[in-house]
Amino acid sequence: MRTSLVEGIDWVGHIDWTVRDFHGYATERGSSYNAYLIRDEKIALIDSVKDRFAAQLLAHISDFVEPEKISYVVCNHAEPDHSGALPEVMKICPDAELVCNAKCRDSLAKHFDTASWKFKIVTDGDTLSLGKRTLSFMNTPMVHWPESMFTYVQEDHILFSMDAFGQHLASAYRFDYQEPLDTVMEEAKKYFANIVMLYTRPIARVLERAAEMQIEMIAPSHGVIWQKNIGDIITAYEDWVAHKNRAKVLVIYDTMWKSTEKMAIAVLRGAQEREIDARLIHVRATNITNIATEVLDSAAVAFGSPTLNQTLMPEMAAALTYLKGLRPSDKSCVVFGSYGWSKGAAKDIETYLNDMKFNIIREPIQSQFAPTQEILEECRVAGRELADIAAKGDDG
Repeated sequence: MRTSLVEGIDWVGHIDWTVRDFHGYATERGSSYNAYLIRDEKIALIDSVKDRFAAQLLAHISDFVEPEKISYVVCNHAEPDHSGALPEVMKICPDAELVCNAKCRDSLAKHFDTASWKFKIVTDGDTLSLGKRTLSFMNTPMVHWPESMFTYVQEDHILFSMDAFGQHLASAYRFDYQEPLDTVMEEAKKYFANIVMLYTRPIARVLERAAEMQIEMIAPSHGVIWQKNIGDIITAYEDWVAHKNRAKVLVIYDTMWKSTEKMAIAVLRGAQEREIDARLIHVRATNITNIATEVLDSAAVAFGSPTLNQTLMPEMAAALTYLKGLRPSDKSCVVFGSYGWSKGAAKDIETYLNDMKFNIIREPIQSQFAPTQEILEECRVAGRELADIAAKGDDG
């Protein structure tokens, strides 16, 4: 599979069609591990692939050059989905220098036996001449590991952006314009929400620096390469980083004997009385990956769970634990749920929401067993209140 970004720069990675779980992230459309070969007076490999795909990487490289002729292997990020094949690459290329920053070198040494590797340590702003082309390096700490960096080809204005701007998307094509843009943007949003949402401050700084660069192509480590729609993904990242919410209400719930579900539907119907995007999500009918993606740009969320063993339902606890780690912000919330002979779920949900600094707009709505019409009306009122807040706060 040969794909040229420009003359002398080629994609040599691996398409992972069958992966459906990426350390808890549901990769429903598969993924790719992108590596790039630059052929100049000196040959450079930008990133690698997972360890079990090392043979495919070397085969793709061999389509263009003998791997042992590589002079530089650039590692933008030490996470094993990008660095896993490095031991095999460095064994095949004993004279190659591993180009990375000092933190990346230290991280790689904690993953692999690097004693025989030749390191070339670069710092922010350093350059490396390959002949006709020049690589420059930009440290991007916490986007999304401490050692992360970008590599930029000055002459071709290509940014190798590591995990930033990526998508878990397996495709027969390599460029953004070859897939439906809504599909690519959906996967990019999902990737941002589940991988880098909690690192918005460092990403904001990176976007400010990137704005000063001339960029004609963004080549991430996962998914398709941005060429025709760079403005779309940059604008989307600016919105996501700024926590720009849409006029959207989510009702996220779990249920045992349908009592909490009745309350959830009442909250939803209350929100739907306004001209607003309102959605119902049963935590056991979806996955936490999609939940986080929906929460990313929602202005208001209702969380509901019955009490089970004096606490909330386990799948709701899992979803809230996951969200707490990702740190979505600027959300208004209500809590609801049914209980039997003891309460507990609502209080525990509130603890999660307070930890995330969400704005809880009212006391929890609770029903002992099946909700009465009065309780369901209270749920509808809460839905209207959330919808009014979401509409008022919509940045548009």
